[in-house]
Amino acid sequence: MYFILCALVFLAAYLLNAMTITIGYHRGLAHGSVALAPAVRRALIVGGSWITGIDPKAWSVMHRMHHQHSDTPEDPHSPTNVGLLGIGMEQLRSYERVLRGLIRQEERYTRHTKGLDFPLSWVNRTRRWYLPYLLHATVGIALALSGMWLLGLGYFLGMMSHPIQGGLVNALGHAVGGRNFDTPDESRNNWIVAALILGEGLQNNHHRFPKSAKFSYHPWEPDMGFRACVLLESVGALTIDYERLIPAPAPLAAPARPLRRRAA
Repeated sequence: MYFILCALVFLAAYLLNAMTITIGYHRGLAHGSVALAPAVRRALIVGGSWITGIDPKAWSVMHRMHHQHSDTPEDPHSPTNVGLLGIGMEQLRSYERVLRGLIRQEERYTRHTKGLDFPLSWVNRTRRWYLPYLLHATVGIALALSGMWLLGLGYFLGMMSHPIQGGLVNALGHAVGGRNFDTPDESRNNWIVAALILGEGLQNNHHRFPKSAKFSYHPWEPDMGFRACVLLESVGALTIDYERLIPAPAPLAAPARPLRRRAA
């Protein structure tokens, strides 16, 4: 039972982190493909940094820059520029540059803030960015010291999983996988990453239709993030922009039947 509890705690923390990013930051704030209910939006703006350690405004700005400059030298995180193994440090350095640029009100960054009518989180405005990490580390250590070290480790790894999630999407989603659409970048559909990170690995579909709340194109492509959006819409937490969804693929044409000759 203890190992099952550890697995469930890790999974719950992991999904909370992933859903905050993919639904709240990505589909909600960065692209507006879902309209968050006012209370949900406020909770995301105030609490997002405490859940993920990542500022919602800075993340959204960096992501918009990624779309504008995808896989060019201006892309804040592309394996085309730094290779697969360089993505981890590159996305960290880019995130720090975006934070500094927004604090200094540099036009290069502020021009990407349309609709982001809220300030940077308190922890970043006051240079206390480490507090969310310290909070989750304290909870994890407290669990470990109580004799449940595996439970504490599972909690901490799940809550602080975004750098790994983001690294997999930014690296493999632009280097390894198939393509449904001929986009001007190197975006790919990596099904393994999509299955692990709520549809985020379907980068080629997303870059072709960035305003779509649904990342899957074919029915068999995994996108649990969109299913979560549908569930959250049913309880009033958000509204999906159905007019901007990826259009369904055209059905395959039925094979022509051979003509039957009439008897003379």
